[in-house]
Amino acid sequence: MIYLLFLQVYEKGAEVVRMYKTLLGSQGFRKGMDLYFKRHDGQAVTCEDFFAAMRDANDADFANFLLWYSQAGTPSVKVNTSYNSEAHTFSLKFSQEIPPTPGQPVKEPMFIPIALGLLDSTGKDIPLSTIYHEGTLQSVSSNNQPVFNTVLRVTKKEEEFVFTDIFERPVPSLLRGYSAPVRLESDLIDDDLFFLLANDSDEFNRWEAGQILARKLMLNLVNDLQHNKALVLNPKFVEGFKRILCDSSLDKEFVAKAITLPGEGEIMDLMEVADPDAVHAVRTFIRKQLASELRAEFLSTVENNRSSGEYVFDHPNMARRALKNVALAYLACLEDQEYTDLALHEYKNATNMTEQFAALAAIAQNPGKTRDDILHDFYGKWQHDFLVVNKWFALQAMSDVPGNVANVRKLINHPAFDLRNPNKVYSLIGGFCGSPVNFHAKDGSGYEFLGEIVVQLDKINPQVASRMVSAFSRWRRYDENRQKLAKAQLEKIMSVNGLSENVFEIASKSLAA
Repeated sequence: MIYLLFLQVYEKGAEVVRMYKTLLGSQGFRKGMDLYFKRHDGQAVTCEDFFAAMRDANDADFANFLLWYSQAGTPSVKVNTSYNSEAHTFSLKFSQEIPPTPGQPVKEPMFIPIALGLLDSTGKDIPLSTIYHEGTLQSVSSNNQPVFNTVLRVTKKEEEFVFTDIFERPVPSLLRGYSAPVRLESDLIDDDLFFLLANDSDEFNRWEAGQILARKLMLNLVNDLQHNKALVLNPKFVEGFKRILCDSSLDKEFVAKAITLPGEGEIMDLMEVADPDAVHAVRTFIRKQLASELRAEFLSTVENNRSSGEYVFDHPNMARRALKNVALAYLACLEDQEYTDLALHEYKNATNMTEQFAALAAIAQNPGKTRDDILHDFYGKWQHDFLVVNKWFALQAMSDVPGNVANVRKLINHPAFDLRNPNKVYSLIGGFCGSPVNFHAKDGSGYEFLGEIVVQLDKINPQVASRMVSAFSRWRRYDENRQKLAKAQLEKIMSVNGLSENVFEIASKSLAA
């Protein structure tokens, strides 16, 4: 629990600092940092000191920006758009809400920087010159030259910004570069999102458009599957993927992320009743359809991003490896011998761990002798390196191979596994809990396995055992049968004599949730 709290604090702190840079620009942020060090070098300082340095160095009006430090919760921002073809204006109406949290039932509006651009019908950024806001016409141009990106300062519960001299209805690209840590809800329709996916000059928003579309698509297909309807992949989605995959001007790391589907856990979080089997089936269907329809493009991607040279740790090479590995995983999921042989070739000829392990993971998607042989070969080569062996355990534990709990039980008895070693437990047991389709198996075998392990672990390391039992914490998110099976394991754990306080606390809170 402490670890999660620290993670949240550090991530929020980083995002708040990044907002200063978004608002002030690189030079303004540098000026603020220089003043901050001039005033406070060697001192113990506060968030207010940092805020004052940024404000004073730039003579900036940050109004209610300090609420980011004192007000808990993530703001939800809604945007409604409208275009006036006669006046040639485009309006953005913002409203913001911050949900109540313990001790703060009523929240004040936050200072939210919204970076944006407007796209014309050809996908190009429209030059921006003036905005009408709060009764005044404000220039956004730089040195009398139009700009293509601007940052709106949303500081009230509701407010409107009107762009002038917009001669066709644009598609807005909102929250560019993830300019503020908020949840954004807009009135953009799917066609707008497909347009942004194909054309947006901002890579974050292009990725986000694809993720929103993928989430909608996956949820719709899950519903179709649950109602025994045939699964059909929207051709616009395939075309959007193809446009990104074939655009050589894009950063390869971005392409690798953009063609990666949302995870199964993310989709289940959006469901009223999580259905691991349906979500897994749908995600597998989409991956195979994409791999089948874009096999030529994926194959070309693998071939064009090979390297037999010495391992180099820099962005271009890291991006190249990432893209090649994602493309290889797509092809291997087709369970076609041609692509299994391709993955084997990449495994055997890899000159670095990143590419060899990625090829191993691609092969390990599909059960069979080839998978078993390569897993055995990899262990034989790397058994002397305990960190690599931990990755080897995790890869097998997280596998979606049907009935994988039996394989994980066997690995418990592997010579390299030690229940007394926390990192090996996190790799194997924690990894297994990260496989929705096997941990949440309908027959309860995944829950039963974890229940047994938690009881054993509690006698060895209660802290590690408490982290493992937390995998049961969201048991009410699932159907009645899974709830019954998970609850039974929690009650079984609670009934053990001499149960540690660590495990008791997590298990009892999970039952009461």
